[in-house]
Amino acid sequence: MQLLLETIDPEENPKYFLTSATEAFEVVKAVNHPQVQFLYDFFHEQIAEGNLIEKLEKNIEHVRVVHIVDVPGRHEPGTGEINYQNIFRKLSELRYDGVAAMEFHPSGDPVVNLRAARDGSTVWSRGAMKRSDIEKSTAGQIFGRQ
Repeated sequence: MQLLLETIDPEENPKYFLTSATEAFEVVKAVNHPQVQFLYDFFHEQIAEGNLIEKLEKNIEHVRVVHIVDVPGRHEPGTGEINYQNIFRKLSELRYDGVAAMEFHPSGDPVVNLRAARDGSTVWSRGAMKRSDIEKSTAGQIFGRQ
C-alpha cells in the first residue's frame, strides 16, 4: 500500500490543509518511508507557487505520480501557460519512472486530445523531433499552440 500526498491550490480550496508542494515534500522527507510519496499536480502547483521544474529537480525521488493538466482552464497540455515541452524533457532527463496521469478536460475531441497529449509527451521527453516536425505531427495539432 502507498500513501500519496497531493496539494490543492488555495484559490480552488482555501480550507485544504496542504497547499504547497514544498510543504508536502517536507512531510514526505520527514516520514522517510518508501511507501509515502508525492502526487505532483502541475495544475495546482502552478497556481499556488510555480517553479515546477526546480521542485522536480530537487525532489524527483519522492514523486510517484504527476498530473498533466494546463492552467488556466484545466485543459490538455499546450493550451495554457505551463511549458509542458520543458516539463516532459525534464522528467525524461531525471529518468522519472512513475505514473503520468492525464487529468484534463479536453478542449476538443477527447480521443484526439488524449492521443496528442500522449504523443507530445513521448516526442518531447525523447527530444527526438525538431519543433517544425512536432507542428506537423498529431501532437502538433494541440501542442503547436504553445
